[in-house]
Amino acid sequence: MNSVVLIGRLTRDPEVRYTPSTQMAVATFSLAIDRPTGQGKEKQTDFPRITVFGKQAENCERFLTKGRLVGVQGRIQTGSYKNKEGVTVYTTDVVANNVEFLEWGDRGGDGARTGSSAPTGFQQMDEPSIPEGFSSLDDDDIPF
Repeated sequence: MNSVVLIGRLTRDPEVRYTPSTQMAVATFSLAIDRPTGQGKEKQTDFPRITVFGKQAENCERFLTKGRLVGVQGRIQTGSYKNKEGVTVYTTDVVANNVEFLEWGDRGGDGARTGSSAPTGFQQMDEPSIPEGFSSLDDDDIPF
């Protein structure tokens, strides 16, 4: 079984490119994930690279910014390539099949990025208005 679930904060804004043949979006970003440590030990952090494809990649580019908290479900994929010096470099990536936006923070009304590098918490929603023809209920009006 090859399955991974991660929760962490983006270390930078997602980068999106498109495949030449099918023009499918491919987004990459890294997460900062704290490792559990024992008492008195120095905190350690991992920075796995995440790769997302298709519509989810486009949504990541549109809505995620550095510092945002996300959950990622996917699989581990390893690979290798030769760098300019001819040395083999080994890679380990998480290929995401699901990215959950766990924190929205402040953003513009059109859903565009605001450039804020640090999230401020969950966006506060206004109280819903009561539609015409309905009335509000008091706790005393509820029979259970």
